[in-house]
Amino acid sequence: MPIQTLLALLLIFGSVAAISGAVMTLVFRGEAPEQRRLRDVVGRRASGVVAAIPLADVPSELAKTLASFVPRSPKEMGRLQKRMAKAGIHGYGAAAIYVFMELALPVVLGGAVLYFMGMRTGLVLGLIAGALGYLLPGLWLNHATANRMKEIQNGLPDALDLFIVCLEAGSALDQAIVKATEELALAYPALTEELRMITSEIRAGKPRIEAFKNFSSRTNVDDVRALVAMLVQTDRFGTSVAQALRTHAEVSRTKRRQRAEERAAKVGVKLVFPLVFLLFPAFYVVTLGPAVIQFARVFFGQVMAR
Repeated sequence: MPIQTLLALLLIFGSVAAISGAVMTLVFRGEAPEQRRLRDVVGRRASGVVAAIPLADVPSELAKTLASFVPRSPKEMGRLQKRMAKAGIHGYGAAAIYVFMELALPVVLGGAVLYFMGMRTGLVLGLIAGALGYLLPGLWLNHATANRMKEIQNGLPDALDLFIVCLEAGSALDQAIVKATEELALAYPALTEELRMITSEIRAGKPRIEAFKNFSSRTNVDDVRALVAMLVQTDRFGTSVAQALRTHAEVSRTKRRQRAEERAAKVGVKLVFPLVFLLFPAFYVVTLGPAVIQFARVFFGQVMAR
């Protein structure tokens, strides 16, 4: 049997086995349906949210299986878990699956290119495909992290406005967070998830300031850091939380408007390249094409007549 055919069969077998294992693990997780339903109901009552958006849940059996094949130290895995938490991925063993994908994608993509193009002609492209497969998980994680940070940054002023309304109505800050979680669940799911985690940590007995500091470290957003620093100062000196939040909300809203104006100002510069390389050539062909054709006919007709 040729080596290329054998390699293709091994890749197909490995892909089918991995997909089948993932599906079987998702279907048969070893937890009874009534236990899962009871846990969901208890979780909703504990968080005070009717329609909860669950965190990214990674099957534990699959994660344990893949973790045995991951050549990473616990320290590196801890750093990777913190990095994935910034993207909103908090499931058990998500870091192990991420590293496994970093190792599996280069083999799958590179092997596929070598199989379809041959060893001689596809060697360079196979190496490029393998490098791309190694970089794809990191690019995806960076993209997910940036989108999540942007969503939290844009939704923070609205959350602060809800905090202020609840505080001025006589509610405590913890109740204001729960109410904001209910109201912002559809508009800003990432921010809602983080606020729900703050509520869970506070109800578990963690100090409020420490829960907010964990919120700042998870999101890595400048506006959140400023909010946490303001809450620390308010708690230390005993000043009005509502007034401090109102001031911070105005600053956050101004920053959001400035970011929108900055993006709008960059549109003209970003449109230069599509206009020059895509629209203008077609425009010139349509407008000047008939004239050029007519000129060529007349010019070459005169030359041929001579």
